[in-house]
Amino acid sequence: MQGQVATTAEPGDGNAPAPQPSQVAFREYLQDAPLSHAALAAEIALAITFNGLSQAVMMVSPGNLEDFIRGFSLSNAIIDSVDEIYDIHLTHFDQACQADVQISSRAFWALKDHRRQMTGTSGCGICGVEALEQALPQLQILQPCALPPAAHFDGIRQRIEQAQQLARSSGALHAALYFDARGEALLCREDIGRHNALDKLIGAMQIADVDARQGFVVVTSRCSLELIHKAVRARLGTLVSLSAPTALTVRWALKHQLNLIHVPHRNAPRIYSPIQELSP
Repeated sequence: MQGQVATTAEPGDGNAPAPQPSQVAFREYLQDAPLSHAALAAEIALAITFNGLSQAVMMVSPGNLEDFIRGFSLSNAIIDSVDEIYDIHLTHFDQACQADVQISSRAFWALKDHRRQMTGTSGCGICGVEALEQALPQLQILQPCALPPAAHFDGIRQRIEQAQQLARSSGALHAALYFDARGEALLCREDIGRHNALDKLIGAMQIADVDARQGFVVVTSRCSLELIHKAVRARLGTLVSLSAPTALTVRWALKHQLNLIHVPHRNAPRIYSPIQELSP
């Protein structure tokens, strides 16, 4: 990148946690207010190429980048398995990072074929039908999975706050967490982007060889349709959100047999999928 000095990541440091928040000076909008400092979350521009083919540029939090790349590749159907990622090479700049990802020939040809199909004749390069197919893709129907015990949701918001180390000091960060079959928080990934946080967690679960059908995943953000896409592609058993889902999100969770639970701030958890008859 022009004007920036590049540094190549040392082996093993591409998945380092996010750096501590930066202290930024500010002054309150009051007469004679003193200069103060606040801890603010970091973000960088991340450019991703697959086998030399540019795919995406996005703003992310700078930690756990390899987790993010693995999760992004899997949840966006670029690969079918993390085994199809052969290498991730990161080149760091002052305010950006270039990720050169080597994937299997099968995955790369499928990616190129998909890009050719998305080349239309309209001004934006994507015709309306193809854009809708991308927004409402055909996904695999999951095998039904048992719901977590209700006791696992006792005090869950407090436990999430305890796990969000970066958010405690800087705020402005979404989180995605994996709770195991005993209801214990094993993995937490944070990012300025809600999609990014879930992608990072999916990547971390793959590397940790976590059985995604056991336990449950929590997202602290709004549960949008795109998060359902990612959850189904990652074959999660249960997705829990702290904000209410949309009606369309519930329909897709039901259709694909993904357990979907909402934990309101002051009320009992609500099971939206699967719909079950209550016992008398």
